[in-house]
Amino acid sequence: MAGHSQFKNIMHRKGAQDAKRSKIFSKLAREITVSAKMGLPDPNMNPRLRAAILAARAENMPKDNIDRAIKKAAGGDSENYEEVRYEGYGPAGIAVIVEGLTDNRNRTASEVRSIFTKFGGNLGSTGSVSHMFNRIGQINYKAEVATADAMLEAAIEAGAEDCVSTEDGHEVVTSVDDLGTVRDALEEKFGGADGAKLVFKPSVSSPVDEETARSLLKMIDYLDDNDDVQNVYTNFEVSDEIMAKLSA
Repeated sequence: MAGHSQFKNIMHRKGAQDAKRSKIFSKLAREITVSAKMGLPDPNMNPRLRAAILAARAENMPKDNIDRAIKKAAGGDSENYEEVRYEGYGPAGIAVIVEGLTDNRNRTASEVRSIFTKFGGNLGSTGSVSHMFNRIGQINYKAEVATADAMLEAAIEAGAEDCVSTEDGHEVVTSVDDLGTVRDALEEKFGGADGAKLVFKPSVSSPVDEETARSLLKMIDYLDDNDDVQNVYTNFEVSDEIMAKLSA
């Protein structure tokens, strides 16, 4: 009997993982379609589309799905997605920025607002928290691609502002304007990046206790679970000790 229950748990977990993967693929496909629609459908001539395809490949999205998403942009029947951004405060006044792609602004605004409210936060006006973040370019490579020194040297030579290397990989930081040229130079040297995109990086971080961290992580999960939400950025900082507890 115990074996049957264990099998059920494994199947449930697999089902949850499949659903999560399907949601990730759907968001990646939406970004590919929007990128192809905003520029040319050729990734060599469209940096945003190239970045979207790289992100999809990093998640092992099948080539058929990628091709279908690009073709969808050319079809007259494809949905019209527009970019939206929401700013506000989560639990304990932590700054939160949400980026989305939606075909219905009212629906997305209402759903995002209700998630903020559910966790005791509130949406603010545009600009209410973005001044606490820097808009930067971020290029990611796997750790085995190069040594920390080699990546730093190549990044600086290409015009990057910084490179942080850990056992998880290399994160190259650029200005907004230099993202494309730095990415191209690094790709020529190391091959395709795992990701290259503009992100919001907090300029001021706020440490939080375990209870607030738990609540914030749950709120981020709810936001990530929304089909229209593409990225969530916050400025909270959590100690390794608390993170280990929450991951247990």
